[in-house]
Amino acid sequence: MKLFLPFWQRLLVTIAVMLAASYLAGLLWQSVLGFPLPSYAAGAVGGLAALPIWDLLKRIRPTQGD
Repeated sequence: MKLFLPFWQRLLVTIAVMLAASYLAGLLWQSVLGFPLPSYAAGAVGGLAALPIWDLLKRIRPTQGD
């Protein structure tokens, strides 16, 4: 039987990565250009960061306790 991470765990990790990527992109943008990153651009950065994370998490299997 193949066990994968439950949906809710994948969702929580993906949302955390998405928010962190958006926040870090906003900080970087602000420090380099001196004005805030538009919200739609921050959302796009977060969404693009979430795609490979979601795919990676679908392949991760939890460890089996002995």
